[in-house]
Amino acid sequence: MKRTGIANLPLHGGRAPKWLFKRMVKLSRGIADVIIHEYGRDEFLRRLSDPLWFQAFSCVLGFDYHSSGTTTVTCGALKEAINPTEFGIAIAGGKGKISRNTPNEIEEIGEIYNFSTNKIKDLKYSSRMAAKVDNTAIQDGHILYHHNLFISEDGLWGVIQQGLSSETNYARRYHWLSEKIDSYICEPHDGIVGEKSQTKVLNMVSKKSNNCQKTCVDLVCDYPRHVINDWMQLTKIKSQSTLDDWLSSDRKINIVECLDMPRSINWNKMKEIYDFQPKNYEELLGMKGVGPRTVRALALISDLIYGERPSWHDPVKYSFTVGGKDGVPFPVDRKAMDESTEIIISGINQAKIDSKEKFEALRRLHNYFNNYHN
Repeated sequence: MKRTGIANLPLHGGRAPKWLFKRMVKLSRGIADVIIHEYGRDEFLRRLSDPLWFQAFSCVLGFDYHSSGTTTVTCGALKEAINPTEFGIAIAGGKGKISRNTPNEIEEIGEIYNFSTNKIKDLKYSSRMAAKVDNTAIQDGHILYHHNLFISEDGLWGVIQQGLSSETNYARRYHWLSEKIDSYICEPHDGIVGEKSQTKVLNMVSKKSNNCQKTCVDLVCDYPRHVINDWMQLTKIKSQSTLDDWLSSDRKINIVECLDMPRSINWNKMKEIYDFQPKNYEELLGMKGVGPRTVRALALISDLIYGERPSWHDPVKYSFTVGGKDGVPFPVDRKAMDESTEIIISGINQAKIDSKEKFEALRRLHNYFNNYHN
C-alpha cells in the first residue's frame, strides 16, 4: 500500500450551501463518469489518491483551494454521485459518526461486488490499519474525524482521511492506495504534502523506527512488571531532571529528542498484549485498545532505556500542494501539474453538463494552477 499524500488545510466552519453541494454532486458525477470511461476505474482511484489531483478536482467542483471542506464535502459529493453498480466504484465511510459505519458499509459493498469473505475481511483490516497508522503510529497532533474508503469492483482500494489539530485549527489530509503494498508499518507513503512540517513528530512507521519497533515488541512480550518498572523510572521527576547522568563517562551516551512520557498507561491492556504475544509491530499496533499513549510510552522506553531511537521527523515532505514557485522546499512538478490538468479538462469537456457550468469549472481550474505558476 502507498499512502500517497498529506495536505494541511485551515479549518473552515459551517456547512456547504445546499445549492453548492447539489451542483458539486452533479459535476462530480459527470467528470467521474468520463474519467472512468476513458481511463478506467482503477485509474480514477489512483487519481483520487494523488493530493494534487484531488485538490484540483475539489476546486473544479467549487471549493476554495485551501479549505478543509475540500476533503469532507468533495468526498461526500462523490459518495452521493457515484452509483456502485453503474460506476464499478463504491465509497464507504464519511465524516464523524458516519465513519464508524465503514465496516458495515464494506460488507454491503462486498455483497454488491460478490467479494469473498476473506476479501471483505481484508478490506475491513486495511481500513482500520490506515486509520491506526495515521492516528496512532504517526503522532502529529491531528486526530482523525473523517475517513472514506474507495473500492473498485476489481478489488483496488484507496483511503482519504482527515485529522484536526485542536491547537492550530488546521486539518491534515492523508491519502492511501492499495497498489504496490509493501508494509503498513514501514514507509507506507509515496509522497507526503503539507504547508509546513512540525517539530518532534513521533513517526513509528519510518524506516528509522525499525529497530525501535522491534524493541517495543520485545518489551510487551516480556513480563509486564519489567515495563512498569521502566515506565516508573522515566516518569519520576528526579529521573527526568538528572538526564545528565546519561552523559557520564561510565555510561553510553543516550539523549532522547522529545521527553514527553504519558502519565498513565492501561496496564490491563498491557497484560492482554503480553498474553497475546504479538509476533511483530503490525500485530501490536493493530490490537484493539493500543492507542497513542501506549505507542508513545513504549517508544520512549525503547529510546531512553534501551537506546533504540524512533524517528521524530514529521513525514510531511513537501509544501502544499505542488511545490514552491521559488523552488523551496522543492521545485514545482510541472509534469504532474500538466497531467492532472489534462485529465480534469478532458473530464469537464466531455461531461454532460451545460456550457456555463463547463466554463466556470475550467475557470476555477485555471485559477487554481495559476497560484503555483505565478
